[in-house]
Amino acid sequence: MSHTGPEFEQPMFEIESKIQELLEQSRQPRSATDDSLEREIIAQRKKWNEIAADVYSKLSPWQIVQVARHKDRPYTRDYLNLAFDEFVELHGDKHFGDDRAMLTGFAKIDQYKVMVVGHQKGRTYRERAACHFGCAHPEGYRKAMSKMRMAEKYGMPIVCFIDTPGAYPGIGAEERGQAQVIAESMFQMSQLRTPIICIVIGEGGSGGALGIGLGDRIAVLQYAYYSVISPEGCAGILWKSHQHAPKAADALRFTSKHLHDMGVIDDVIEEPLGGAHRDHHKMAAWMKSYLLHALGELTVQPVDEMIEKRYEKFRSMGVFLDPAQHEPLESTTAP
Repeated sequence: MSHTGPEFEQPMFEIESKIQELLEQSRQPRSATDDSLEREIIAQRKKWNEIAADVYSKLSPWQIVQVARHKDRPYTRDYLNLAFDEFVELHGDKHFGDDRAMLTGFAKIDQYKVMVVGHQKGRTYRERAACHFGCAHPEGYRKAMSKMRMAEKYGMPIVCFIDTPGAYPGIGAEERGQAQVIAESMFQMSQLRTPIICIVIGEGGSGGALGIGLGDRIAVLQYAYYSVISPEGCAGILWKSHQHAPKAADALRFTSKHLHDMGVIDDVIEEPLGGAHRDHHKMAAWMKSYLLHALGELTVQPVDEMIEKRYEKFRSMGVFLDPAQHEPLESTTAP
């Protein structure tokens, strides 16, 4: 059996293959008193847990990127199926068309009725191509804005699932105002009079992520990343080669731990051992728990207070020097 995941998972994959072989043997007719196979399966599962805990405790930023891009990682539609009770999809931006890379619609999670906006990548190659591999066009962001205004009108909280390497970079998208529509979306989200929860579930790349990433709660899954640019894009600009992507990943400091330590995000949502791709149901249950807790806090806040806090959250990011409180630098100009 060949391993199709990240190279650093090879020791885990070898144990998984051995466990699968033992499980197949256990299905064969044998003595009812022979429990050696069960003991061996338990021992191998314990060994897998130990190896997985060791491997995932030492992941580099570049390895975290590989986990965030894993082909089996749960996408927006997976969370809608597993964590939400109902979902009614809404299509179209009323200007150009319907972008399948941006999923929008009414949803219900326990007692809360919400509007869900999220990137969608697709599982099969046909689905991925139809969704532009999660890279939304301007019509996708216009669709998102339209549905978020609808949510505000009906007093519904908004839940945004971010999972994109970036906005679609094609000529057509630029001709239809890609940069402008992303800026408009961020401006609109800063003023919407309804709670907004944004969660990075995989890749959070560039303006494509920021376009639906401005909210009252910003969370990132443990092995997701959130960055102003992809590692490959950064490496191409700084070192003129994508081969330096691991070096760029180290420099960008875009992992969930880095972002939380710097105050860029509010929360980190833990993933199952070995990543969310290994247990969709458990990850969806933890996602649901986080959403219910956040919704419970945000829906009781006065709207004006909530918007003021939202503004202050993003206004306070970064480090600035006040010229009035610091001595000017010595002039380097020759006399």
